[in-house]
Amino acid sequence: MSEDKGFSRLIDTMERLRSDSGCEWDREQTHSSLKPYLIEEAYEVLDAIERADDEMLVEELGDLLLQVVFHAQIASERGAFDSSDIVNRLTDKLVRRHPHVFAQASGYSYRQWERIKAEEKGATHSSPVGRINQALPALSLARRTVENAVEMNLDELDEDEVSQGILKSAGEMSRSIESEDIERIEESMGELLMEIARCAVMNKIDPERRLRLKVEEYMNKLESAYRHNEGSS
Repeated sequence: MSEDKGFSRLIDTMERLRSDSGCEWDREQTHSSLKPYLIEEAYEVLDAIERADDEMLVEELGDLLLQVVFHAQIASERGAFDSSDIVNRLTDKLVRRHPHVFAQASGYSYRQWERIKAEEKGATHSSPVGRINQALPALSLARRTVENAVEMNLDELDEDEVSQGILKSAGEMSRSIESEDIERIEESMGELLMEIARCAVMNKIDPERRLRLKVEEYMNKLESAYRHNEGSS
């Protein structure tokens, strides 16, 4: 089956599910009610990538695509937009943001990419802050902010300065814990996490991914301890 026919079949299937003769649960869904599923499916795609499992990745990408088609169908029913609008807008955006490929322009430029994005959104300036999605998880938000600051030459990420920043923040947090000052603990913890994000960008590390892997290690240790305790009882 061709890609066009496969996608059309998916659109038709979702339309049928939302019809009067379709599925009651599907008909009841709204943009808001689907929000948890969108987040869940995105993280399941990440899990499949981490596991390097192609079969799982195909499955999870399909579930994520379902969320896109689901939202498109709901929007289509109220006359807002449909799947074709999504695909066409995305294609136009890709062409517009790659003038070095589709137009007579020089090679790729980060500043050019950001300028085009800003123009699309009607921005009058190119701030490294305003372009970032504030809904990102905190560590990812910190990483993206630092990356943009580096690209705009607003943060040089000097190795000694970053190292000293981590040591200073860790020392302040240690003293705050000793004094049992909750507000100072919270403040110093935030400063330490921000310095860790700067260190991660400097070393081209994704802090969100590294933390997730450490959490998985911790969960495995808990599981082992639980099984050991169960076997001893």
